[in-house]
Amino acid sequence: MSSSLSHLDLRENNFHGKIPENFAYSCKLQNLRISNNQLEGSLPRSLGNCKYLKLLDVGNNYLKDAFPKWLGNLEQLQVLILRSNKFYGQVDSSGVTVSFLRLRVIDLSNNNLSGKLPRSFFENLHAIREGYEKKLKPEYMAYSSVDELTYYAQDISFATKGLETEFEFLLTIWMAIDFSNNNFVGEIPITLGELHSLIVLNLSHNCLTGPIPSSLGDLLELESLDLLSNKLHGRIPTELKNLGFLSVLNLSRNDLVGRQTI
Repeated sequence: MSSSLSHLDLRENNFHGKIPENFAYSCKLQNLRISNNQLEGSLPRSLGNCKYLKLLDVGNNYLKDAFPKWLGNLEQLQVLILRSNKFYGQVDSSGVTVSFLRLRVIDLSNNNLSGKLPRSFFENLHAIREGYEKKLKPEYMAYSSVDELTYYAQDISFATKGLETEFEFLLTIWMAIDFSNNNFVGEIPITLGELHSLIVLNLSHNCLTGPIPSSLGDLLELESLDLLSNKLHGRIPTELKNLGFLSVLNLSRNDLVGRQTI
């Protein structure tokens, strides 16, 4: 691969086999999209050399690998889509020098990930935690020019508001987390309520237990909350009334009780 290449889009072809381990040995890539192919094997660790990488989309392949914690070293990474593969293991940022500090869209849906939702991982998502306060500042909008942004994140397909939606491009203020259709267990971390810029949160089709944390009522930018098909119990927090932009709320197929309060 050319060492000067900055944008590589190979999605929706019939590529198969493994991605070569030396794929990105010398790398200036900013955007890499190889989704909707038939690729197998693991993500090449040489992608860790792509220090300028902002978008990585390998969704809808047959990749089988442990969750690539080492991607947390990529300080510029903003969009990470690993959906519909065979990634497994726990999502944990422990031991990672830089833990997804600028990440604002992460889609891990339809994999075999397991374990508890890691509190430390969410605590390190500083762009989602602080993005709303910074979104009008010039330094935060550094990548917001129409030409660059349109190429940077055009035609992103994302499950939001109960539907599969393809976005023409992602705005710099778009913040989304999709961990649906995995094997996550345990309670929803209270610290999720600190991700104040979050617009979409999808944790559906897992094995999550415990109550719905009232801290989710602090996600004042949230438009879609999907907790469908878990093992959540208790009452629906009255704090969800605070979510003035919420247009989709799916709490079906759980063990919730009590009078309806929202």
